[in-house]
Amino acid sequence: MSHLSREDVAHVAMLARIELEDHELDVLAEQLDQIVDWVSQVGEVASDDVPPMSHPLPLANVTRPDEVRPSLSAEQALANAPASQDDRFAVPRILDEE
Repeated sequence: MSHLSREDVAHVAMLARIELEDHELDVLAEQLDQIVDWVSQVGEVASDDVPPMSHPLPLANVTRPDEVRPSLSAEQALANAPASQDDRFAVPRILDEE
């Protein structure tokens, strides 16, 4: 069992640029110490015969094959557009770049 000191917490807080009060250091040291203990308990339970997994349920992509199907022509799609240019929707420029 490792024991995190308030100096350890203060050092990590300084690296993360987090300003903590003295009473917060004591509370966080205790809480982080408990978290480290829980993580070590999980490590003890893990077994070599259990394969690592990224998800508890098997996943499969549900995709359909790409097939060309009838769709709107450019003229039909742009029919109600407030502005169009070169078979595209024309929108106001939002950046000053070319």
